[in-house]
Amino acid sequence: MMEKIVKSEDEWRERLTPRQFHVLRERGTERAFTGAHDAHEAGLYCCAGCGLPLFDASTQFDSGTGWPSFFQPVAPDHVEERVDRAHGMLRTELLCARCGGHLGHVFEDGPRPTGQRYCINSVSLQFESSGSSAGGAGD
Repeated sequence: MMEKIVKSEDEWRERLTPRQFHVLRERGTERAFTGAHDAHEAGLYCCAGCGLPLFDASTQFDSGTGWPSFFQPVAPDHVEERVDRAHGMLRTELLCARCGGHLGHVFEDGPRPTGQRYCINSVSLQFESSGSSAGGAGD
C-alpha cells in the first residue's frame, strides 16, 4: 500500500503556486488551452504536489479538449477515482494516490487500447524527461 503524504493547508500553500493550490487542493479546473504540457519526448508526468509518477508520455494523445489527455496511468494504484457530482454532473474525479491532489477526470471516450480519456489539469503535473529523475518533489 502506498504511503500517504499529509500536510496542512498552510504547508500546501507554501509548497504550491496559487494556481496549483487551487486545482490540487481546492478541486479547481484550469481554463482549457491555457496549460503548458504537451511534451513530445519520452518521460513521465508526475504529480506537481508530491512527485508521484502518474502518466507516461507515450500514453498522451491530442483529445482536442484543451487539457493534457492520456489513455492510462503509469500504474493503476497511482491514481484514485472518486464519484464527483459537482455542477449537476456525474463524473469520475481523479486524485493522486499519494497526496490526494485533484488531477482532473476520466471519461470513456478515449482511444484504444483502453477507451479511457484521463483529462488532466496541466498545472497538477510536472514533466520529467527520461534523462532526469522523476519524483524529486515528494517527501
